Amino acid sequence: MDAEQTRIQALAPRLANQIAAGEVVERPASVLKELLENSLDAGANELEIELEAGGIKLLKVRDNGRGIDEDDLPLALARHATSKIYTLDDLEGVATLGFRGEALASISSVARLELVTSVEDSGKGWRVVAEGRDMTPRVSPAPHPRGTSVIVRDLFFNTPARRKFLRTERTEYGHLEGLFRRLALSRPDVAFTLKHNSKVVHRLRPAVDQASQEQRLKQLMPSGFIDSALYLDMEATGLRLWGWVGLPNQARAQADQQYFFVNGRSIRDRLVAHAIRQAYQDVLFHGRHPVFVLHLELDPHVVDVNVHPTKHEVRFRDGRLVHDFLFRSLHRALADTRAGQESNAANSGVAGGGVAADGALGAEAENQVSSRASGAGPDGYAMTSSVQPQDQSPRQQVGMNWSVPQAQRSQSSQRSQSSQSSQYSPHSQYSHSGQGVKETLGFYQHLSEGAKHPEDTTVSSQNMVPHNRPSHMPDDQSGMPPLGYALAQLHGVYILAQNAQGLVVVDMHAAHERITYERMKQAYAEPPLVSQPLLVPQHLAVSEEETEAVQQAGEVLSDLGLTLEVMGPRSLVIRGLPVLLQGAEGESLVFHVLEELKRFGTTHGLRAHVHEILATMACHGSVRANRRLSMDEMNALLRDMEATERSGQCNHGRPTWFQLDMSQLDKMFLRGQ
Repeated sequence: MDAEQTRIQALAPRLANQIAAGEVVERPASVLKELLENSLDAGANELEIELEAGGIKLLKVRDNGRGIDEDDLPLALARHATSKIYTLDDLEGVATLGFRGEALASISSVARLELVTSVEDSGKGWRVVAEGRDMTPRVSPAPHPRGTSVIVRDLFFNTPARRKFLRTERTEYGHLEGLFRRLALSRPDVAFTLKHNSKVVHRLRPAVDQASQEQRLKQLMPSGFIDSALYLDMEATGLRLWGWVGLPNQARAQADQQYFFVNGRSIRDRLVAHAIRQAYQDVLFHGRHPVFVLHLELDPHVVDVNVHPTKHEVRFRDGRLVHDFLFRSLHRALADTRAGQESNAANSGVAGGGVAADGALGAEAENQVSSRASGAGPDGYAMTSSVQPQDQSPRQQVGMNWSVPQAQRSQSSQRSQSSQSSQYSPHSQYSHSGQGVKETLGFYQHLSEGAKHPEDTTVSSQNMVPHNRPSHMPDDQSGMPPLGYALAQLHGVYILAQNAQGLVVVDMHAAHERITYERMKQAYAEPPLVSQPLLVPQHLAVSEEETEAVQQAGEVLSDLGLTLEVMGPRSLVIRGLPVLLQGAEGESLVFHVLEELKRFGTTHGLRAHVHEILATMACHGSVRANRRLSMDEMNALLRDMEATERSGQCNHGRPTWFQLDMSQLDKMFLRGQ
């Protein structure tokens, strides 16, 4: 390098713009993003996009926004020229999608760009292009309706090194179409039209209410998403979260259908991703990712959008408040889904599930809550729901007209009276004294201990008359509970039930596991879990490492309802188990808890992962496969599923039940064809 080349000098405008373009223009989708954001910032509510050859040959965006004044056109293609911010204060509260003033200059330096605009309804407009080495703008008259059209041709025609890194037309179009989806989901109030190679791919009308917004979601999201999604609308402490979250059964192997918008801007943020992942952790199968379209609205002054060249990342002034608000809102929405509600939502064709919220975001949150929707939770969250929560009031069960011997009916009647006397309240069983638990857990203790009645060993007509059930099934099934009434048990694994829609199949272990887990979580929230002393303590031979772990975690284990005593370097005694797990196999349960102790280490680590330990315990305290249930037990399990949060999935994210409606069954058997 000679001396002349080491001297400092100003870069030529085109070279400076091409360097800047490296941050702004990566591929055709980058160009489309900048142009669409400019149109939306200009107040457009109708956008037309035309593409050729994956946007490489032609990319045109036409809008009906405010347009650009003739006097401003010489600066329109200049670098660092913008109408969106004027002072430093404006930068601290950006309310527009774009604000840097680099996009058009960068694009025009690597492609042939033409801009035609008008601010009048008369059709009189102006054209501006930047040509020559110095990028001097040239303005000329051109007819155009009110609004702006930007035409970009031959992307990277003058930078061959950049052009060769572009992918195939199909790949580049895929990126363009993905960007189009994000923008169309971010602004449902705007009409969009997308054409590729002269073919209309999408034509979206403005969506101004929930019904029309859901119609747009049907066009842009995976098939079936909106039919089993939860709609929520919550507001607290100046934050509003609204949109749709997919039920766990909509989860995907990839995180490719997750859309999150902050004040209309599509973002990818670690804090947001963590909050959503935490909200779903109890209901998702490992390796799966939820589907959602969520909008967060907040004061622009409490979020910084100027932290990344592509503006995909943001920084919240109070990240903890935002994280807690997102987590609690989604956690409550998912918790309020119960088995039976999902099918009703799907059959009605709209999102289902009531949304409420509990807990609090702190004193500040409680003092600043405002109510937007039709109801509010105890901490002041506002919420709306497109489907009302299911009626969970008990109903009389209706029996089938089967012939049952008199002795059998008498014995069944005695069991029914006993079962009724031990019916429990979801809340009464968590008293600290433990008396309420002992009086009300006869049913679940029976499930865990195994069959006690002779007729439980087979599935036959003699044990298919549920208690409190009249002798016939009514023709009018409108009063049926969501999961209906049990018909039989299949191979000791599944419960078959009939509801108003058709056939319900329940995985009894998975369902009971979720019920037990949710009750243990609720009980642990007011520690300790009530422990039941064993009549005969169990001795266990363990390793010295496990003995040490028990000694270090004694307080945590006590809060979990486990009473373990160290008898020697390699010896433990089980003296008590949680009342909620009466009848569980103590040795197997304790050994699995010991594995968790070694996995999570310190007492602090155990506290942080206590729900995982509770899930392990619940699994061991739930009814096992090949356990024969009576009709009373099966129906009681169905009713508890309807009343239990998140009962559509087990603790590991697997579904607990599914529905086959009559139309599906008719199709299987070719009825009506």
